[in-house]
Amino acid sequence: MVLGLDGGTVRVGLAASDPTGTLASPVAVLERRTGPRLWDRVREEARTRGAVGIVVGLPLQMSGDEGTAAIAARALAEEANAETGLPVELWDERLSSAEAERALLAQGMRRRRRRERVDAVAAAVVLQAWLDARRRGACS
Repeated sequence: MVLGLDGGTVRVGLAASDPTGTLASPVAVLERRTGPRLWDRVREEARTRGAVGIVVGLPLQMSGDEGTAAIAARALAEEANAETGLPVELWDERLSSAEAERALLAQGMRRRRRRERVDAVAAAVVLQAWLDARRRGACS
């Protein structure tokens, strides 16, 4: 079981895989400003779900270059490792938020509710891409 994090400047989306590592699901949207509470929740989810690792979305630019958002994601990954003791892997998250928004829109979810859920769904999109690549043998 693996957790997924999609970090933004205000919120962090949290997702989790099923025990078989086949399917990712959104778990929660956590406020980034509440640092200790953020990590308390991530540690609790990791403990209760038996997580063996964390995947953090790396927002690369369309060119593949890293900008300030990627630097922030790398810092989030380091913090996740320090706070949980779990191994952390970065995974390209280009367009994950747009894909999450489209999925919520397709479900007929209203704008306000979409804003509340999009970060967790984006974390699930990133985690699902990582799980799929892992099954195909495309990542470590």
